[in-house]
Amino acid sequence: MSSPGGSQVRKMRFSSFVRKVLLEVPSPTEQDWPQDDEKDFAFKDSEQELESLPQPYRMINKMVNLLFDQAWEVIMKRDALREAEHSRVQPTIYLPLVESKLNKMPNCMAVSQDYVFIGGAKGFSIYNLYDAKRLYIWEKLKVDVTSIWAADLGSEILIAPVDETGIARLFYFCKDGLFLIKAINEVDDTSKQTTCLKTEISHGGDFAAFLLQGAGEIWLDVYRLPKESWLKEVEHPQLAINPKKKVRQLQLNTPDSVTSDNLEMDINICFRGDIKLSLPVHIMKIKPPKPVTGTTFKSPLEVFAKIEDCYGLGSGQNHFIKDTQWEQQEAIFKALFKKYLDGEWGEERLSMATFHFLLPGRVTTMPADVKSPSGVACVLGIHWTGNHNFFLYSLNRTLKDKADPEGVWPCAAPIAVSQLSCCCSYLVLACEDGVLTLWDLAEGFPLGVVALPKGCSCQSVRFLKYYLVHQGQNVYPEGPLKSHMKCVVLCTDSSVHLVTARGTQEPTISVLVERPVKYLDEAICAVAPVPALPGMVLTFSRNGSVQLMDVAKPQIICAFAPPRTYHLTVPWTPVFVVSLHRPCFLLRGDHPDEIESDDAKDIQNSIFCFNLEAYPLLENICNLCTVPQTDMTDSMAFAQVLPLEKRCENFLQERFQKLEKKVKEQEHWTRLHRYSLFLQRETSRK
Repeated sequence: MSSPGGSQVRKMRFSSFVRKVLLEVPSPTEQDWPQDDEKDFAFKDSEQELESLPQPYRMINKMVNLLFDQAWEVIMKRDALREAEHSRVQPTIYLPLVESKLNKMPNCMAVSQDYVFIGGAKGFSIYNLYDAKRLYIWEKLKVDVTSIWAADLGSEILIAPVDETGIARLFYFCKDGLFLIKAINEVDDTSKQTTCLKTEISHGGDFAAFLLQGAGEIWLDVYRLPKESWLKEVEHPQLAINPKKKVRQLQLNTPDSVTSDNLEMDINICFRGDIKLSLPVHIMKIKPPKPVTGTTFKSPLEVFAKIEDCYGLGSGQNHFIKDTQWEQQEAIFKALFKKYLDGEWGEERLSMATFHFLLPGRVTTMPADVKSPSGVACVLGIHWTGNHNFFLYSLNRTLKDKADPEGVWPCAAPIAVSQLSCCCSYLVLACEDGVLTLWDLAEGFPLGVVALPKGCSCQSVRFLKYYLVHQGQNVYPEGPLKSHMKCVVLCTDSSVHLVTARGTQEPTISVLVERPVKYLDEAICAVAPVPALPGMVLTFSRNGSVQLMDVAKPQIICAFAPPRTYHLTVPWTPVFVVSLHRPCFLLRGDHPDEIESDDAKDIQNSIFCFNLEAYPLLENICNLCTVPQTDMTDSMAFAQVLPLEKRCENFLQERFQKLEKKVKEQEHWTRLHRYSLFLQRETSRK
């Protein structure tokens, strides 16, 4: 016997779906009947109409359903990615040709001439760039070296490593050995120890600057380097013997004494501790600009008297605005933007500095009474975090002179990034609002101003050696070009842009790599030009891939990867270095199984060398990358990059040749006309 409720439940089981519209009497005409549509029906499971599960089973059921839904979404995404990977054309992947196995973790690398400098535990090592043989080793520290710089001085090299405690040192490396010049910021009292945050050495090695921090302050120390004295002291060691140390005979390691297979062997240190070289000369100490506050001047005449020498003009320090005016402006600002200012603000960051050594030019000129050889830096350009101004300080001074800026370049927004080209002729100032100012320092005028797309902010700027496209191939002009520059801009959203400027023409900006939307792991985190290959840059992605891009097309030429047993531990900050003169680059790789080892002695790391000349796709590019000056002069395809005088000369020669050809044609037709008249007269006589 069934109850009415039970019969109703059985009826519900036979109905697999119900209409979502209200019931009504249909019209007698069939044309007026509504068309059946799947949207008019709501499918229901008959089992759902029985009764709901009790707790906690109802909660478990929801959790299981949610888990299945999320798993299905993950499966669908992976299938979509797999299909996209199969549909995309994968570039050719090349493996490294040389591998140098190290028993210690390499933290940093630098390349100068034919040597590689690798900083690691307790010091640094020097390797040959071609065969990866270790030549020298210096391990006298108790902490690791975290960063290292190397500057080419001609036949010698200046090395500047910085350890974990922030102590910077200067080394002089030549064929006779390795010499320690000075520990820049090392003190006996550890409570007064300062930290070196950044180092910069001028082109040619005449000056060096160190950004130091200590006791809640930050400043920049600038030194003049006596490299001529170092060369004499190395050639004549008896002039620079340190009397406090005993002279001992040190063995010099030859390149053939160590091979890449026995790097774990003890190597005799070619360190000349018995010779003391001349110390760098401290010439300037620069502190961050003071915040702009109310004036202390009593009259405008005092303001003009303060800037009578034009020192600091444009920095905003010398003004006649009172404290009450600043307070009124601050009150108005807070009232207008109260809803944006309410909330917790983080601790204010310590101001950092970015600085460059500028060569003499039409913007940075040398004083008339100062005689300095060509190619020697004369001005230090610097900007601080959150500041609008780019300050210029003369390097022809002593420590007694007051460190006031000789020039100030104000910008409309705070400067975020600045970059100087390798030839020291071009400068880019990128502001926080995405506007880039391009300067030609040699000729003394701005090449132009470009703006990044809306929402993009500059992360880094890398200069490219100016190249031309000839017959579908990128080539370098044999001679230098004036007022021609190209640079690659990496934005904070991982998009990459190419900026080109030429003479008085308006600069252009083009997109090389769009912002990743679907494949976030392909976001580019670093860009490095390859000077030996025209128009080529290396891109490093977060997924650990390294690709070579031709910015002229733009397209990916090939990719590079370490062996499968190795990978990049921190791909968003890869440890690599690109040679300035050779078509090769070095990349650090780590073995995943050995990194997780508890025994530090078992950890093995490798430095992989990729020689671009040895790969088939790049062989022709490496061999044919320069166009002679004669071909540039004769070919009309390169007319745009020729100097103005040469273009005028070619134009006048072309016009003269056309005019000469036209005159010859006229003379030819005149002679024909005369001959025709002569024939007519002779015919009439006969």
